[in-house]
Amino acid sequence: MLRLEGEQVESLWDEILPMEARQLPEDLARIDELLRDVKLLAPIEAHWQREAEQRGRSARGHGRPTIAMASYVRLMVLKQRFGWGYETLVREVSDSFHLRRFCLIGIDQSVPDESTVRKLTRRLGAETVAELTRTLIAKATRETRFRARACRVDSTVVEADIRYPTDAGLAYQGTRALAREGRKLRALVGTTEARVRDRSRAVGKRLRAITRTLRRRAGEAKAEVLRLSGQAGTLVRASAREARGLAGEARKKARGRGADKRLRAARRLEVLAERCEKVAAQIEQRLRGEPIKDRLVSLCDLDARPIRKGKLGKPTEFGYVKQIAEVTPHTRPGARGFILPPVSAPGNPGENELLPQTVAELQALRLSPREIALDGGFRQAASEAALAPLAPERIFITGRSRPGSKRTQRRLGRYRVGSEGRISHLKRRYGLRRSRLKGKIGVDIWTGWAALAYNLDTYRLYT
Repeated sequence: MLRLEGEQVESLWDEILPMEARQLPEDLARIDELLRDVKLLAPIEAHWQREAEQRGRSARGHGRPTIAMASYVRLMVLKQRFGWGYETLVREVSDSFHLRRFCLIGIDQSVPDESTVRKLTRRLGAETVAELTRTLIAKATRETRFRARACRVDSTVVEADIRYPTDAGLAYQGTRALAREGRKLRALVGTTEARVRDRSRAVGKRLRAITRTLRRRAGEAKAEVLRLSGQAGTLVRASAREARGLAGEARKKARGRGADKRLRAARRLEVLAERCEKVAAQIEQRLRGEPIKDRLVSLCDLDARPIRKGKLGKPTEFGYVKQIAEVTPHTRPGARGFILPPVSAPGNPGENELLPQTVAELQALRLSPREIALDGGFRQAASEAALAPLAPERIFITGRSRPGSKRTQRRLGRYRVGSEGRISHLKRRYGLRRSRLKGKIGVDIWTGWAALAYNLDTYRLYT
C-alpha cells in the first residue's frame, strides 16, 4: 500500500530540545521547503499505480503500507549529496536531530532499514527518477524567474564499480566464484560425485608471476605474460566444464521438495560458467593475436565497456558514456542551471548518437534555448540536423562552427568550457564519478539521483 506522506513529525520530545537543534541548516531548510510540495511525488504515485494495474491490485489499498515516499526521496537526496552507502545513511540519520527533521522522521520513530531503502531504489527504477527531475525543472520554469536561454552539452564516462580488468584477474575471480557456487549447489543436491575443484590458488600463482614478469621490463616479458595468461585460461575453462557437469547432475535430481531451489542454483552456476567460458575464449583470442569485440570486463557487470577518451592519467576507463546537458538562464561566467536527465546508449556511443535523446528531453520539457554550445566531438552537419526541431539562433561547436562575431565566439567558447567544470563538480560533489549500482539500469538510477540532488541545490538559487 502506497504512502506518500508520513505521520506527524513533531512530538512533545521536541519541546525539550533547544531551538538550534530544531532549526535546519540553511541549505537543507530550502530543500525541505521545496520538497514539501506533494505534486513533486506524482511520478512515484504514477509508477505505483501502473505497477498495481499490471498485477490487478489497488495501489492504495493492497498490501502492507510502504515507508512515506516523502521521507524516501529525502533519504536518497542525502545519500547522493554526502556520498554515503545505505547502511551509513541510516546510521547518520538515526544519530542526527537535523537529518531526522529533514527526512520527516520523528525522534520517537525508527529510521527505515537500509534494505527497505535499497529495494525501493531498484523497484522505482531510473525512469521514475528521471520523471522527478523533469517535474522539478517544469516547476522551476513555471514558478520561478528561471528561463532556459542557453544549453551546453558534453559527454563523460561514469565508471562501473569494478576492479581494473585483466585476463588473468578475471580468470582468478571466475575460478573462485565457480568453486563457491559449486559448493552451495552440491550442499543442496546431497550425495553426488560431481564437484567443482577450487583452482583459484593455482590461478593466483600465475597472476602473481605475471606481476613479477612485468617488473622485469625485458624483451621476453610479453611472451611470458601471454604464456601465463594462457595457463590461467586453461584452468578457468576446466572449472567451467566441471560446473556445467554439476549443474546437469543437479537438474536430474531436482525432484520433490526443494526442487525449485536446486533448479535456481543450477541456473546461477550455468550462467556463471558461461561467463567464465567467455573469459577463457578472450584469452585464447589474445594468444592468437585476434581483435576482441564486445570484451567482457567484469563477471558481475556485463554491460560495462572499455572506453578510450584519450586522457593522459586514464587512457582507458571502464563503465558507461553519459551525455550531460545543462540549461542555463545566460552564458555569463559562473552560469548555473538545471541538468536534464542524463542519456546513454549501450557500448561506447559517439556524441551525435546521444544528441537526439537530449533533444527529445528538451522538447518534452518545452525548452527552446536560443544558444547551444557543443564539444568538438560533435559533427557539424549531424548536430545541426538533430537540433533543427529546437530552432536555436546559434549552434557553437568547438573547432567547427563559429557563428557571429569574434566576441560572440569567445563568449560561447568560454560558456562551453564551463561544461567541463560542471561535470567535474557533479563527479566530486554528487557521486557521478563512479556508480555503486551494477548494470546499465543501476547506472541510470545512480546518475538520475545525482542529477536530481544537483537540481534541488540549484533550485534554491532561483527562489
